[in-house]
Amino acid sequence: MDPSQVRVLLLDIEGTTTPIDFVYKTLFPYASSRVEAFLREHLSEDPTRALIRHLRVQHATDESQGLQPPAWRNGGSEEDVGSASEYVRWLIARDSKCTPLKSLQGKIWQEGFDNGELHGEVYADVPPAFARWREQGRKICIYSSGSVLAQQLLFRTLESGDLTPQIAAYFDTQTGIKTTPESYKKIAASLGHAAGEILFVSDAAKEVEAAKAGGMQALLCDRNLLSSATPIATIIRSFDEIFPS
Repeated sequence: MDPSQVRVLLLDIEGTTTPIDFVYKTLFPYASSRVEAFLREHLSEDPTRALIRHLRVQHATDESQGLQPPAWRNGGSEEDVGSASEYVRWLIARDSKCTPLKSLQGKIWQEGFDNGELHGEVYADVPPAFARWREQGRKICIYSSGSVLAQQLLFRTLESGDLTPQIAAYFDTQTGIKTTPESYKKIAASLGHAAGEILFVSDAAKEVEAAKAGGMQALLCDRNLLSSATPIATIIRSFDEIFPS
């Protein structure tokens, strides 16, 4: 890595800025338990009906690929809500990254953040690192499979304070799959920076390799000491190690 070239830090969320347990033990169960009530409450709204249509298209794709999702029952809106809810819970259990799921989860989580049932969570080294990098004149951006809405809600509702004023841009699966080099090229173009001026940090080795293939600098964030097989020069254990001064 060449620190002198880095103008932008592009950060993953799950396992990088935020503990994995928060996602799997708090956010996912919250969405699973409330999906059916949410769909029923908002069924008269065009965005909700569009999400159900998109979920049905994704359901057909999964069936064509032999994944055997729960059956989608034909009929009226009642059957659609029930089928969509069962399918969403199945997708969540599989940790699916499909865009309609992520969009729906973001809307459900928004209600939880708005009513105080949910609060964002990040590792303790994240807020001081954000402040340090901004003082150094570097931009901070987020790239996560979670929707842009979900990303903003997480960083806005931290008990330590709102971090969204320090974040310049957000990217999700609408930009592209995180394991595809083209996604990182799109992000660089969107930000108006050469790819080599962007440092991508993630806990997923395949994402790190994709970012490198897309021309970015990249680091593997291994907070749990699991990646001993990866060359040590590419690994950080804490944000304290990234541009400490």
